Amino acid sequence: MTVDTSSTGDAGVGAGAEQLALAAAVAAGETVLSRRFGSPITLVAPEDLAGSGPATVVRARVVSSSFALPRTLVIKHYPETPEPGEADPFAQEAVSYQLFTALSPDERMCPELLAHDGRDRVLVLEDLGRTPTLEDKLYARESRTAERALLSWSRSLGRLHANTAGREADFNALLRRLGGPAKGDSGGREDELCARVPGLIQERLGIPAPDAVREQVAHALEQSRSAGFRAFSPVELSPDNNLVTGEGVRFLDFEYGCVRSALVDAAHLRLPFAAWPDALALPAGMSEAMVAAWRAEVVGVWPALADDEVLAAHLTTSELLRVWLITGEELGSLDLSRHAAPVSREAALVTWWRDLAKHAGYVRMTAVSEFSSRVAAALAARLGPHADLAFYPAFR
Repeated sequence: MTVDTSSTGDAGVGAGAEQLALAAAVAAGETVLSRRFGSPITLVAPEDLAGSGPATVVRARVVSSSFALPRTLVIKHYPETPEPGEADPFAQEAVSYQLFTALSPDERMCPELLAHDGRDRVLVLEDLGRTPTLEDKLYARESRTAERALLSWSRSLGRLHANTAGREADFNALLRRLGGPAKGDSGGREDELCARVPGLIQERLGIPAPDAVREQVAHALEQSRSAGFRAFSPVELSPDNNLVTGEGVRFLDFEYGCVRSALVDAAHLRLPFAAWPDALALPAGMSEAMVAAWRAEVVGVWPALADDEVLAAHLTTSELLRVWLITGEELGSLDLSRHAAPVSREAALVTWWRDLAKHAGYVRMTAVSEFSSRVAAALAARLGPHADLAFYPAFR
């Protein structure tokens, strides 16, 4: 889910289904607030915040309340119920916000949950205002500002992990109360996808995957599911889902929130925003600085990560799994021609395989390093001059 926090003028201007959806969200927000505070609360001037997920996201102004509510609120309304047995994005988001709202404000890393209701499938959240997103910072042409925002994002991610380590039982208990299996650790699907990758690379690039590489991938899968380093994850780690505030970066979207290995998220410090379709390149040294910022927040909870060799081994193993899975998801459909667009997922794969080769070499994962170099070279040869991934505008 992407939230556009820029001004869109008077919301409610849309017609038909969109207008009805906004009205339904506001009505659900008024209902849950009135039920929560025991007195009618009126919301006006709804502004569509253009959520791209299953929720209608609205900013509205409070005009009638005898309580000390903020002047404006954000409402997320999930009108559709999932099929039986399917994960419920409303339940996962509500539980995620409940988990954080129980923490002190300086530990929260997200807006405060003011009210929610499973019957109306609605959440009412603190409004952080018309604040730029991390995406905005990356696309503005101010490199120092973008660097500070990325380091703030990394610190916030580390703080989020540190503050929720050991809270898995709480999360699961809250989720059971709202009903619905967690979606995030996708077990069987990842096993199946990992098994397909060697054949896909052989077919598309003509490179066989050695047994030693397959064994390292199997180890990486085990690490991602181990009991160590588990903490809350937003799962969707995209720069458009984070607000850059005066108190640091704040996370917005928890529709897929779950508890999993924090190392899965930490891999995104090596492969920044790799799951985001518009991911571009960062300048040399930026990822290392982001890792350092993240580690400074989590080392008090996981002291083993103070050891540089231990950290590097864990990160490289997690990085391998991320690159492997993304390759499995995307390589079969990529256009590996020399006429591919210069900003492309093809070029991103070249960059990530090259980086993996370098990092695997540092930790003496020789087979992985050599295989990654071959994959990167084969991809780059097919793309020709378009093999280099462009930088975000802030770093051009």
